[in-house]
Amino acid sequence: MGANASNYPHSCSPRVGGNSQAQQTFIGTSSYSQQGYGCESKLYSLDHGHEKPQDKKKRTSGLATLKKKFIKRRKSNRSADHAKQMRELLSGWDVRDVNALVEEYEGTSALKELSLQASLARPEARTLQKDMADLYEYKYCTDVDLIFQETCFPVHRAILAARCPFFKTLLSSSPEYGAEIIMDINTAGIDMPMFSALLHYLYTGEFGMEDSRFQNVDILVQLSEEFGTPNSLDVDMRGLFDYMCYYDVVLSFSSDSELVEAFGGNQNCLDEELKAHKAVISARSPFFRNLLQRRIRTGEEITDRTLRTPTRIILDESIIPKKYAKVILHCMYTDVVDLSVLHCSPSVGSLSEVQALVAGKPNMTRAEEAMELYHIALFLEFNMLAQEETTVIRPACAAELSNSCLLPQS
Repeated sequence: MGANASNYPHSCSPRVGGNSQAQQTFIGTSSYSQQGYGCESKLYSLDHGHEKPQDKKKRTSGLATLKKKFIKRRKSNRSADHAKQMRELLSGWDVRDVNALVEEYEGTSALKELSLQASLARPEARTLQKDMADLYEYKYCTDVDLIFQETCFPVHRAILAARCPFFKTLLSSSPEYGAEIIMDINTAGIDMPMFSALLHYLYTGEFGMEDSRFQNVDILVQLSEEFGTPNSLDVDMRGLFDYMCYYDVVLSFSSDSELVEAFGGNQNCLDEELKAHKAVISARSPFFRNLLQRRIRTGEEITDRTLRTPTRIILDESIIPKKYAKVILHCMYTDVVDLSVLHCSPSVGSLSEVQALVAGKPNMTRAEEAMELYHIALFLEFNMLAQEETTVIRPACAAELSNSCLLPQS
């Protein structure tokens, strides 16, 4: 290419002639072969000046081949050990027992594949954040009205009080149902769309509008100083579940179907009731939403509002056993299925368990409980619980299959 080879630190080929010291100064591999100069790479060493590059290459390739043989032998040894263990385990077994074990493994593999395909085919479950966004948009079971710039915003007292210290103080001064509260905000530049976006943020944990003003740090600082900085949605909803502030509905359980149909009650039901919020259960479950809307249409809701008493919903325990109610409510507020509640509650002895004991039936297994809870979730149309429950059913079934598969002894 017209370049002087003496200007490069490494030459394309060793020099001919000259003393050995000059030849030993060329150490390393030429880099020109990668740059298209057409020269082969050559390796030189100070310690082995008389060793040919071909010999060094053979020795290196020999070590690499030996290393591969050791690795292959190690892998084959592991496989051989595994096969040996299986032979020792099955050596004293009858052929029918071995065939039964193979069928169990094949069934488990098929169940795993079927579960995977079902998970891919079913629609995505609605999360707490999505349901809370619909709750704010469609205004299910609102109980207080905020008036801002002559615009009415129907909201839910319990949600705002749990999410924002400002609203917790403000709403405590007007505890009556359907109260109208005039909003007086000191932060400058807050108009009606921005106020709506703030409410949407309290319900969902994210802003519902793309407004460049929310990227203004000064406005965000002023809003946090006036309204307070809320926790994450998960944390505040868990706190709402734990303390049940401003609850407006109680769930009672009865085996009397006529009592359930009449939505009545007696004093014995009071000890078996669970507190909840209409806003949450109507947002998460179409079953409860339709039930509460029917009460509004029939005028039953007006009586509860007039007497300022929480609405009582009596459920048939033969369909929804009470022992599952707390698990269901916990998932509605948190999107988490916690089956440990079934075995740590002092009131775990529900009517179904008593009937099972009288009939001489054993206690339900973990997989049976998970399956029953799955069917209840389908009945309530609570898809998040149904899909989360399948993740509990699979390991529970696998564990019980492993425990029930008593391997014969040799």
